[in-house]
Amino acid sequence: MTIPSAKPKDAASVVVLRSSKDPHLYWVKRADSLLFMPGVTAFPGGQRDSADGEIPVLNSESAEAAQMIACVIRELFEETGILIAQGIEHTDKEQLASLRKELLNGNRSFKSILMLTGLNLDANLLTPAGRWITPPFAPRRFDTWFFLTWLPEGQVAEIIPGELVKGEWIRPQQALEHWEDGEVLLAPPTLHIIRTLAQGLDSDITARLTSVPEATGSIVRRIEMHDGMLLFPVLTPTLPPATHTNCYIIGREEFVIIDPASPYEEEQTHLAEFIDTLIANGQRPREILLTHFHPDHVGGVAALKRHLNIPVRAHPLTQKKVGDLFHVDGTIADNEVISLPGERGWRLRSIYTPGHAQDHICFFEERTGALVSGDLIVGMGTVVIDPPEGNMCDYLDSLRRVAELPLTAIFGAHGAPMGGAHFKIQQYISHRLLRESNILKAVEQGATTIPEVVKVVYTDVPEKMHKLAERSVLAHLEKLIQDGRVLAEQGHYKALPSLTT
Repeated sequence: MTIPSAKPKDAASVVVLRSSKDPHLYWVKRADSLLFMPGVTAFPGGQRDSADGEIPVLNSESAEAAQMIACVIRELFEETGILIAQGIEHTDKEQLASLRKELLNGNRSFKSILMLTGLNLDANLLTPAGRWITPPFAPRRFDTWFFLTWLPEGQVAEIIPGELVKGEWIRPQQALEHWEDGEVLLAPPTLHIIRTLAQGLDSDITARLTSVPEATGSIVRRIEMHDGMLLFPVLTPTLPPATHTNCYIIGREEFVIIDPASPYEEEQTHLAEFIDTLIANGQRPREILLTHFHPDHVGGVAALKRHLNIPVRAHPLTQKKVGDLFHVDGTIADNEVISLPGERGWRLRSIYTPGHAQDHICFFEERTGALVSGDLIVGMGTVVIDPPEGNMCDYLDSLRRVAELPLTAIFGAHGAPMGGAHFKIQQYISHRLLRESNILKAVEQGATTIPEVVKVVYTDVPEKMHKLAERSVLAHLEKLIQDGRVLAEQGHYKALPSLTT
């Protein structure tokens, strides 16, 4: 099966270590406002710049490797002020700090900084740590080279708040414990590297870091950004920009499966085989849970139910909608708690969240603060609200309801999990209210039909998406009518006089 996906861009990341007798690594937290991996804890790094290829690197095995080494050293210097280069111990620290500011302000290139200071980049100062490719389910993908390096004597890390909000030195085992406690979100390569470092640093560290296929370019299917909360993206006939729907497997000794979504036999087989590996490891599937009855969320339910012979549960409205597609064995009540055993355990509280669909529910994992949000909040684009199934009033009320929860992260049905949950929810609410304000203004200024409103308001949306935008406009207009701000007469709309005086 051909999986449509964005082409990965070249990137590099580096694990800086200090104190060889008691190794600590340096990790950073990404800002909640970022489009890619917001609120996620990672290692310093970033995307390759075309100018990186102009910087000479000593002892590099290839021109490609030299570019990526130049990239990662530049990114590390930009983000933390740490500079890995030959002769760095003789360089004035105040001068470096000043040059870093010039680089960040765009007043000086990294190449010119190296020339001015007489420093040389050397591949021998870094240790290869694998090469990971962002899975196809993400709208932005990177082919990322990872490296290890040691902090040069006398240098300190300093984060200038922006794309990153903080950095911290931490023992690998302690970092792993923070992840197990649900305090940080880690992408698969970060988690693998920390786990490997927690086992010790030795001469075969590169071999251990690259011992899994994903660390040498194979596609990542198992994604565990919180302990015991597995994400397995499957290809589905969903709406762009999404291409996949996330199936979640939560728990360890006993687990539940949320939204086995794909109708494609090959994808169903991949998911079933993955779950079979968990079962072979002594884990037991309890039941299948559904967030709502949309084709890109329930396409694989019947096949997986047959394969595992376990019950399916969903909202009562979902049970009514299913028909003959598969049997829903039981319903899920609002605020019902599903407890799963384990040393720390998992407690999934169901939250009824209509708006995108009348039968929509989310699952709030109370220990970690993670929300399995279905299509209430997703990791790419915006959520479709399509009347009569969709209702904008209900949708905004549902966003406000989950905003009251002590959330830390959002595990949406499409795209990667996100930190900064409350920032994201407020962003969603603000976006909808801004659209509503612009739609009302368009009606006040004389747009009387939905296509006319779309033409005025959705100037940021390609014309091929205007039919979909019309459904969203209808949802907003229905809300404005309910709020007493717009009147509908035979398919035409007008603002009430009191709102224009």
